[in-house]
Amino acid sequence: MKNTIIVAIAILLFSCTKKLPPVHPDIISEKVQYDTDDPAIWIHPTDASKSIVFGTDKDTDGAIYAFDLEGKIIPSKVIENIKYPNNIDLEYGFKLNDSVTVDIIVFTERERNRIRLFSVPDMKPIDNGGFPVFEDETTLELRRPMGIGLYKNPVDHSISAIVSRKSGPKNEYLYQYQIISDSLGVCTKLIRKFGKFSAKKEIEAIAVDDELGFVYYADEGVGIRKYYADPKKGNDELAFFGGEYFEDDIEGIAIASKPEGNGVLIVSDQQKGQFNVFSRKDNSFIKAINLGTNETDGCEVTTVPLNTTFGKGLFVAMNNEQNFYFYNLEKLGL
Repeated sequence: MKNTIIVAIAILLFSCTKKLPPVHPDIISEKVQYDTDDPAIWIHPTDASKSIVFGTDKDTDGAIYAFDLEGKIIPSKVIENIKYPNNIDLEYGFKLNDSVTVDIIVFTERERNRIRLFSVPDMKPIDNGGFPVFEDETTLELRRPMGIGLYKNPVDHSISAIVSRKSGPKNEYLYQYQIISDSLGVCTKLIRKFGKFSAKKEIEAIAVDDELGFVYYADEGVGIRKYYADPKKGNDELAFFGGEYFEDDIEGIAIASKPEGNGVLIVSDQQKGQFNVFSRKDNSFIKAINLGTNETDGCEVTTVPLNTTFGKGLFVAMNNEQNFYFYNLEKLGL
């Protein structure tokens, strides 16, 4: 009983603390047309300074924007006429055929109940218009996709997409689709349904740790859930953590990987305007940081040095002013 009281007091004190002094961004991107949501970072294979930050612009006439490391829009890389794109993720080395591999971005297109697949950096669609998701659900509401995370199996190098939706059941909220390329083209195959849901709010943010084999997602009103990314390892929940450190909505999740399983999870505390940092090894809370963003949904990170500005890696966070904030990872003290 005594320990329970101590924990409750600690949580109360944490939630009542004043906002931390902000860490200012190194770069603020140019504005998109409507409503930014979620970023992804593509690292150029031979010249990291030519890497690209992609970001969704949510609207019925939405787009996937592409930015250089100065935050300038790259018009030739923008994908237009997307029906409400929501979340985006990126993976390297998708095998199109025996001789060709490409890097890919995959994003949800909510108003068409599909996920879309484009090659990077040529920005060509390789999905024949998109792949339907949640097809076995009986109502349109239960087929609306939101979040997405890509998993590349380190054993067989297969790539799969883990997709969440605007609303769903208390179990099997997430669907996992293997992305397959064969003589007929690229297609998807449903390989798993899994994941608990509190039914408090919704599930949007998904992040996959390819190296350690875990998928994390934000059950927005209650906490962060952790599962194996490989369906062969089962559907048991491995951890449920962090909810007591958030003011309200738990949003974007970014995984900063370091050698030997070290690194952190950086998670948006949306209404408080801060980010909470958790250990990648044991998911324990480390600290909160204020990056000066407003109502952040999605975020992404790389620990790869990119240029003189981002010499220790790059953290990108959506900001509620139609733009994205770019930070040298070193400034976050991680």
